[in-house]
Amino acid sequence: MWTTLPQSPDIFGDISRAPITVVAVTESSPRTADRTWLVALAAAFWGTDGLLRKPLADALPAATVVFWEHLIVVVLLIPWLPAAINAFRRCGVREKLAVLVIGVGSSAVATALFTAAFRTGDPITPLVLQKLQPVFVVLAALLLLGERIRSGYLLFALPALAGAWLLAFKDPLQIKVSALQTAMLAIGAAALWAAGTVLGRYLSRTVSPRDTTVLRFAVGLPAAAIIVTVQGNPIAVGWGNALGLVLLALIPGLLALSLYYIGLRATPAARATLAELAFPLTAALIGVTALGTKLTGTQWLGFAIVLISVTALGLHERVRRNPVVIEKLVEVG
Repeated sequence: MWTTLPQSPDIFGDISRAPITVVAVTESSPRTADRTWLVALAAAFWGTDGLLRKPLADALPAATVVFWEHLIVVVLLIPWLPAAINAFRRCGVREKLAVLVIGVGSSAVATALFTAAFRTGDPITPLVLQKLQPVFVVLAALLLLGERIRSGYLLFALPALAGAWLLAFKDPLQIKVSALQTAMLAIGAAALWAAGTVLGRYLSRTVSPRDTTVLRFAVGLPAAAIIVTVQGNPIAVGWGNALGLVLLALIPGLLALSLYYIGLRATPAARATLAELAFPLTAALIGVTALGTKLTGTQWLGFAIVLISVTALGLHERVRRNPVVIEKLVEVG
């Protein structure tokens, strides 16, 4: 198999120019320190998103919430902004386009879609439908990175999509326009985040995780400002929403993303996918216990199918010698 040798574990350390080396690893090669637990911790922080985002989505336009999320994080990351800008300047055309797609699409637009989903439906559906992201990641990698998938991939993708259908609607045979809108908004956000994941892997060859994180929010901020302006939404949020916005930007935002990138550098993607299941589990627990959400029997069935399908995909890719996803690896550094 192949792996990426980790550099310093501090994502905001002085690693902007650290080389990234890809090497072949045999079964007898020593493994790097495992940080699966850190990926799970980050995913658990993502699970608090619904508790923080739902009240804000009810009180403010989605674009306004997203704008303040980005603004708060960018202000905190100002000390690392010059180095990130220099890294962007050193990038080639493709890398610069990847940064723009991540910042505009995966950060600003996807988060706006995700927040809008909370205004049109229950707080659990958007969070759990986001777990379709691994399915979209494989498809995006197929299109953008030249990775190939075997026919066995459908054994995992089709049940996951069927489970998402059951989860999205209280009665899967009686579809309401509002429920369909919530599902489409959430799935659109998941697809954009998946594109960001694939492009983030592409950028990892030349750009450090720290700089990628900073550029993601820095590029996303003007995009979020444009969305607010075009939609005619207010910038002012009132002091009553200030604490919620700060917590949303810091906990499921900057903190979770930073921990995730640190853990991911020493955790294989297939194993990280299993650890990320802490996200929907935490989200569902918060939704049912703190937000008063009730799921029907078919929704719980869909929830279980999505989790089982994604879990099975991760296990298969980890333990089988013939994975359903064949990576096209390029040695660099």
